[in-house]
Amino acid sequence: MELNSIIDQLESGDQDVALVALQIYNKENAQCFTFNKDGESERERLGELVLGFLSRELQPSCQLACVETVRILSRDKHCLGHFISRSAIATLAAYAAIDTAERRQGQDVEVIVEALKSLCNILLHNQTGQVVAEELQLIKGIAERLKQFHDPTWTHEVRFFDLRLTFLLTALRVDVRTQLAKELHGIGLLGNQLDATLGLCWPDKFESARAGSEGVPPEELPPLSREQTERVMEILKILFNITFNTAKSEVDEEDTAEYRHLGAILRHCLMSCADGEERTEEFHSHTVNLLGNLPLPSLDVLLMPKVQQGSIEYMGVNMDAVHMLLQFMEKRLDRGNKLKETLLPCLNLLTESARIHRETRKFLRSKVLPPLRDVKNRPEVGSSLRNKLVRLMTHIDTDVKTCVAELIFVLCKESVSRFIKYTGYGNAAGLLAARGLLRGVGDSGIYSDDEDSETEEYREAKALINPVTGVVEEEQPNPMEGMTEEQKEYEAMKLVSMFDKLSRNNIIQPMQLGVDGRISELNQEDMHRLVHKPQPQAPPPGSDSDEGN
Repeated sequence: MELNSIIDQLESGDQDVALVALQIYNKENAQCFTFNKDGESERERLGELVLGFLSRELQPSCQLACVETVRILSRDKHCLGHFISRSAIATLAAYAAIDTAERRQGQDVEVIVEALKSLCNILLHNQTGQVVAEELQLIKGIAERLKQFHDPTWTHEVRFFDLRLTFLLTALRVDVRTQLAKELHGIGLLGNQLDATLGLCWPDKFESARAGSEGVPPEELPPLSREQTERVMEILKILFNITFNTAKSEVDEEDTAEYRHLGAILRHCLMSCADGEERTEEFHSHTVNLLGNLPLPSLDVLLMPKVQQGSIEYMGVNMDAVHMLLQFMEKRLDRGNKLKETLLPCLNLLTESARIHRETRKFLRSKVLPPLRDVKNRPEVGSSLRNKLVRLMTHIDTDVKTCVAELIFVLCKESVSRFIKYTGYGNAAGLLAARGLLRGVGDSGIYSDDEDSETEEYREAKALINPVTGVVEEEQPNPMEGMTEEQKEYEAMKLVSMFDKLSRNNIIQPMQLGVDGRISELNQEDMHRLVHKPQPQAPPPGSDSDEGN
């Protein structure tokens, strides 16, 4: 049916005529997601007429047809003019049963779902709509319904689009994010929603299990259903939004308990799987992202469950969750795509966990930096987890190489000599320069003083290892052998001249290492002084004999 014909029938004002016309339009455009510019004015007029109908008393079938039409029209971001007014969004919120000022009783569930979808489209495409939704306090109405997580009235679709709308509000409006977190107690509210969606029970204070399957190892549990996974991932995304700045902030005792409870649920998420490998990885990705936002002291709940048959145990502690994080990180490493977005959250989480939990650090070190035996291949060459990580220490993306280096540095207890031992001075130089540690002076006082013996292979080759590359290299002939002192000085000045030329043409910027361990610009006078009055330089820090964790 032609759009102008549908408009004519709606303009008659007859509810029955309008119902038939809208049902035809909705059926014809159910899968329409792109719109021609030619029909913009007609679509705007249709939207205006539909909103007029929604302001009247309508029979349920006509209500449904009207909100379905709004949902289709709201896909067109260029024709939202009539839908972003205060009255239009308030009307849709009333049909979605989330308007605290005008709540319709006995609203049809299908109408609620269509109204929620329409609001999601409007917020996704239009900033004015976002502002109006914030001003109308829609988040309060949604929060009220989120509290009813055991009410069978609300179908999966209602619950899902409640969460999707909440996600959009918290992603796009900073004040709504704060309001949900503080005023509406969002951590507890969404934690309870997560608990109910996963169907958890609590054998111990910070140890969860799937109700009815207590004692069953996680790998033997059936995967979460598609509907469960969809809702859980929306909850995780909302929680990520409202906890974005809490990782390193101080929280009070009450908040700490909430975060630790949430951390225990996230551990359960990490150990659970969804329907299909791709969906499971997406599910775990959202879980890892959120774990990285939690205050650091609350991460101890990852280690709290008792060691059971089939668990990975280290130093008497259950390492299942840490092992899962390590596997997740290695998958992302092997894939190699968009490392900044996919790898960094897990890297940062493992780094901070290792920094504050001795058992986690020692376990990770046993997996990432096992006792060194291979002294013939460079640290970046090979297929071990250490090799894969060291390769990224010279990655083109600064954030990636910094985070990788930070993890290895923490696993080395922030010992410069040990860090160089496992990575080579060349790979380590970036982090050491940034920290002013190029002279090898560092403080690792926050770590325990445990140590282990070196491997036989490393001890035998230690004196022959080139600290820059981290391997034993074939002896190279001395290029200055047989030269007189005058020839050596001539070659040195020739080199200075070459550096000077490159520097003057802005091709390189020569640098020098200061007494504070930091590098600074090297000018022509400095180069001349260093040639004629060379300062004794300490050799790059060598390896130490502590394999301790």
